[in-house]
Amino acid sequence: MVSSVRARAALAAALAMAAVLATGGLWLFTLTRANLLDNTTGRTELAARKVAAQLDTRTLPPGGRLPAPESGVDLVLVRDAAGRTVATSGGPQDVPGLTALRPAPGQDSRATVLPPAHPGAERRTAVVVTTPGPPGAHDPHAPYAVYAMTVLSDVDDATRATALGLLAGAPPLIAFSAALAWWVTGHALRPVTAIRTELAAVTASELDRRVPDPGGADEIARLARTVNDTLDRLERSDARQRQFTADASHELRNPLAAVRARLEIALAREHPDRESVAAALADTERLQRIAADLLLLARLDGGPAPRPAEPVDLALLAAEDAARRSAPRVPLRLEARAPVPAHGDPARLERALANLVDNALRHARTGVLVRAAAEDGWAVLEVTDDGPGIPEADRDRVFERFVRLDADRGRASGGTGLGLAIAREIARAHGGDVRALPAPGGGARLRLRIPGRG
Repeated sequence: MVSSVRARAALAAALAMAAVLATGGLWLFTLTRANLLDNTTGRTELAARKVAAQLDTRTLPPGGRLPAPESGVDLVLVRDAAGRTVATSGGPQDVPGLTALRPAPGQDSRATVLPPAHPGAERRTAVVVTTPGPPGAHDPHAPYAVYAMTVLSDVDDATRATALGLLAGAPPLIAFSAALAWWVTGHALRPVTAIRTELAAVTASELDRRVPDPGGADEIARLARTVNDTLDRLERSDARQRQFTADASHELRNPLAAVRARLEIALAREHPDRESVAAALADTERLQRIAADLLLLARLDGGPAPRPAEPVDLALLAAEDAARRSAPRVPLRLEARAPVPAHGDPARLERALANLVDNALRHARTGVLVRAAAEDGWAVLEVTDDGPGIPEADRDRVFERFVRLDADRGRASGGTGLGLAIAREIARAHGGDVRALPAPGGGARLRLRIPGRG
């Protein structure tokens, strides 16, 4: 089995050339042989008709001796109706099959190729032309037959030379086409070898390596650029993963240390106070929230996108979320004039909305507004607060994991730094996104949108 691309290309080229040579050679051999045979038959018939014309005009040489014919014709002879030879250009000889050669009804001539008279003899083309007997013949109305024959040695030699030439030229041409395909394929695949070599050297610790770009716009150049784009994404993903791991370790280290310290203090006392145990419990609950958020992010990163098969009303989700918050820190208002239909996972969309509202409640001064609306084919949820707002330079960074613009305040209020990142991943999994926008009169406005359902 041929496994190399170069070898397969060379084999295909050789087979293609062999097929072309076989077809073309057979066509050339047949055409050459037919053309030579037609020319020889035409010359032979011309010689026969010249003698027939002499017979008609009574200008045959006396004694029945015809001159040697021209144009390579070997023999011309005239026979009467009884089959007797009355004139010939050669010696009196009996040619097998000549007597049976007769024109078809309504025609005065016929041409054929006579088989060899014996093994080793040459083939001949024979032409018979009939003509009325000359005046004074025993039966002037009985036709005479003029026979002309040409040995086909020249035709056979020419066709044999053509066949030998084709057979002799085929192997070098096939070998040349295979070698050319081998060279061209090797030259074309040389960048692939460089790409494979460089790609094999890429490791987890050397994701910054890139395969060489051969330039141009062919398939190999596009392959190299696609590979480099993939390596770019892998490097960014690896960097995010490393940063995520470092941030997660940092975020978990502080509550764990606090829980350990509080428990050690409680154990050191003869009668542990409830305040230390309650603080340890609060830190444990924070650890649980961080672990749950990390698990959800891991599922969003590695799992398939949700199938948008279940109808969802974002206005109803917003109303249910507001109803569950019995005593928010600041007033929470809902603005939804009509249902906002969409498709998606209700539980995840509910979680995304809850994270946006939780974030707004932590930063709002006097109130939070949740708005649900359908706009230009999108289902939109907007959460607006009148807090300090988000600086323009941080409007993208705020959705990164473990990012807090006010770290101390975020930790004190129980935030994990993952809420907005989770909301963005959920929106993206539904074909949408979350953006941070400036709010009229100050504050922050977080806008989640996913494709609506008409």
